Amino acid sequence: MSTIGFQHFRPLAIFVCVVDEGSFAGAARHLKTSRSRVSEQITQLEEDLGVRLLQRSTRKLSLTEEGRRIYDRVRALPRVLEETVAIATQERPAGRVSITATHDVGASQLLPALSSFRARYPDVELDVILSDSRLDLIAEGIDMGIRIGLPRDDSLIGRVLYEDRFRLYASPTYLDANGLPETVKALSEHRWVCLSHLSPGGLNRLYRGEERLSIQARQYELCNSPQMVISMALAGMGIAQLFPSTVRKDVASGALVPILPELTGDNMLFSLVYPSRKHVPMRTRALIDHLMASQLFDDHRERNAKA
Repeated sequence: MSTIGFQHFRPLAIFVCVVDEGSFAGAARHLKTSRSRVSEQITQLEEDLGVRLLQRSTRKLSLTEEGRRIYDRVRALPRVLEETVAIATQERPAGRVSITATHDVGASQLLPALSSFRARYPDVELDVILSDSRLDLIAEGIDMGIRIGLPRDDSLIGRVLYEDRFRLYASPTYLDANGLPETVKALSEHRWVCLSHLSPGGLNRLYRGEERLSIQARQYELCNSPQMVISMALAGMGIAQLFPSTVRKDVASGALVPILPELTGDNMLFSLVYPSRKHVPMRTRALIDHLMASQLFDDHRERNAKA
């Protein structure tokens, strides 16, 4: 009675090697083992299957009818096993890795870090998923994401990349037309561009040192996309609460102007989040380590510490 099972994949692969090499000795050389060991494994396989696979003679081996039928079905096993070992023991990261972030963080923070990652790991390909919705990493099979805050779910690991606080900005076009607000009281008279979940109803909560302030905009636009809020501010549509890390190039070029820089929003943690699991693929680990060591995020951490 046959007792074949998954544990016989390797003996079956050895059987294929014997047939392809034409002898036990040839298979032993290919597998870097002894002829007697190969012969023992084939004999045991035949006993487990309950059929004879090979006819032995002093000159050659020949397949039995059952042996030929089994060989035709398992002939790909050695290649499959070799490829499996190659994947598990690869010396360089390779394959695809997926990462998600919001549109604003993706363009301003993630892109520069991924550019340097590409130069370092050319065999790793990226799936970049930009979404202002909080995607379920596990349910959607995404390897990692950049999020505000640390995960509460025990199935996820969160590692802090940097911290940032909202500050106020407007475009020169808007300020030329409406004037530069120089006091907190003056801010409520201006038109605002508000992120809908941050400032519902146009109510902006800010800090001046330890003092908490509430500024109710009389005229405001609401938008659910941080990247679109940036674009609307750049277009001169009003004052906006923005993360300095996402608009540093716009500020450096003069496209956005800081307003009352002593005012800030809540301190926000930006973290790299990924599923908690053992045996993380080399390609995934490479991207995690690269992002955690990125000079871009180090610079943000240093600026925030000085602020």
